[in-house]
Amino acid sequence: MTNLRIGHGYDVHRLVPGRRLILGGVEISWEKGLLGHSDADVLTHAVMDALTGAARLGDIGKLFPDTDPAYTGVSSLKLLKEVGHFLREAGFSVVNIDAALLAQAPKIAPYKDRMAENIAAALGVDAEQVNVKATTEEGLGFTGDGSGMAAHAVALVEKIQ
Repeated sequence: MTNLRIGHGYDVHRLVPGRRLILGGVEISWEKGLLGHSDADVLTHAVMDALTGAARLGDIGKLFPDTDPAYTGVSSLKLLKEVGHFLREAGFSVVNIDAALLAQAPKIAPYKDRMAENIAAALGVDAEQVNVKATTEEGLGFTGDGSGMAAHAVALVEKIQ
């Protein structure tokens, strides 16, 4: 039996005025932000679900339910740090993460390295183990028309115990 496991995460949030835009733990000055119970960091949420899926720990809805007021407005990087703790408790280490943000605007390129560094720091891994990329959807769908953002993430973890 192999000690490697792959997980996939996906998340989506609506864009609305009057909210801060937080992606990968980076606050980006923009006219809209993502609507959600926490800081609605769609990128970090996808990463968390990829990691929890790989380690068979459920998902972030199970671990951090939106019905719990303790998570109202909470930083997703704080939750990611907890996910890292859960992984280690279950005997897993992160091999690598590849995450993609789907958004028509704003431009993400200037922030990608900081996002990867934030995700890596929350998990206690080297930034070289985390890749963040972004793409538009050329005006198609809810991400293309600017009404929301989505993110996919794939994580490889290794059983160490």
